[in-house]
Amino acid sequence: MRRMSANPDDLLMTLIDRIAQRDEAALKALYDLCGRKLYGLSLRVVGTAELAEDVLQETFLQVWRSAADYRATLSPPMAWLGLIVRSRSLDCLRRRAAERTHLTQEIDETLAETLEGDSPNPMDTNLASQQAWALHQCLGQLENKQREVISLAYLRDLSHGELAERLALPLGTVKTWIRRGLDKLRDCMKQFA
Repeated sequence: MRRMSANPDDLLMTLIDRIAQRDEAALKALYDLCGRKLYGLSLRVVGTAELAEDVLQETFLQVWRSAADYRATLSPPMAWLGLIVRSRSLDCLRRRAAERTHLTQEIDETLAETLEGDSPNPMDTNLASQQAWALHQCLGQLENKQREVISLAYLRDLSHGELAERLALPLGTVKTWIRRGLDKLRDCMKQFA
């Protein structure tokens, strides 16, 4: 165990040593000392307060799990903590992009089943107009909540998590509404195909 000194790095290293020995008070003390700065770093990477808070929580969970692996000879404690935050922030952005891609693909696949053709010609334009009318009719048949989440997801390019936050709904509810709405939309569009 390191001895306390006036050097802030020494204090952080002592706390990390104590965390490695499963000292919850040390984890709280480390959070109190570094949480705000690490939150700010994450916020700059992820861009939203909610995501930065999630990243901060993941960061301290990782600190709890990997404190025994920390080596002061390899990096100062704040650099080590900053690296964890940066890594968790980038992971968060990748997950968010994957969610958004998955959602957009679902909607695109549903529309692609009924909207075919590569080059615009008068027949294609007429067909597209008919299909747009059919899509409008089918959207009108959805329940308001399903229509709202599908419209927000597609037109505003919002992820499942962003939709849940914006609509103040549980994430599972949003995913269910989107899935059921797309199923109904797909079935309805088949009538016009």
